[in-house]
Amino acid sequence: MDARRPPANPALSLAAPALYEQVAERLRNRIYAHELAPGSWVDEQAIAAEYGISRTPLREALKVLAAEGLVTLRPRRGCYVTELSEQDLDEIFPVMALLEGRCAYEAARKASDADRKRLADIHGALERHAAANDPDRFFEANQQFHEVLQELAGNRWLKELIQETRKFLKLTRRGSLKLTGRLRQSLAEHQTIMAAIERKNADLAGRTMHDHILSGRAALAKLYTVR
Repeated sequence: MDARRPPANPALSLAAPALYEQVAERLRNRIYAHELAPGSWVDEQAIAAEYGISRTPLREALKVLAAEGLVTLRPRRGCYVTELSEQDLDEIFPVMALLEGRCAYEAARKASDADRKRLADIHGALERHAAANDPDRFFEANQQFHEVLQELAGNRWLKELIQETRKFLKLTRRGSLKLTGRLRQSLAEHQTIMAAIERKNADLAGRTMHDHILSGRAALAKLYTVR
């Protein structure tokens, strides 16, 4: 041992995530990607074989996801990916509208010229993807736009509440942007939000973001009616 090097302090070392935590993260990502679809049964035996693990860490991982609300454990029936009901969506979206609206309000008040330029660049990507009729890339840019707004709002409590609530919205069916006219409608709503932020009109930014989120709920309702 090098006498010049002080002994490591075990209390300061970072332990690797436990196996069940690693499994929970992999499953969480698969749920968010809809590889494990909402309402689908989780085949524990197949997943354990796929990951090369025993059922014990898998079941511990599922308990973690159940505590987060991402899966539902049903006695004698197994584990199912959580599926939100229409009532769930009707209750969640107004909450998200309030949170995201406040986020846009605070971001419009606090954003610097450089911040507004950053948002404008992302908005430019939204316009390009809309012109190319590419809903998947539009969705990605839209996520980035909202994440930057959360950052610019500078309110960690607000950000945590948004992220905690949004994780449930990831369980909803995707594809509303593919509905006829929805991509253009969403872009127009973003243009109004962006214009309000550029004019530093916090009240207008907050109201238009609030309405934009509720518009997303209306589009999702149409998607569910055509499934």
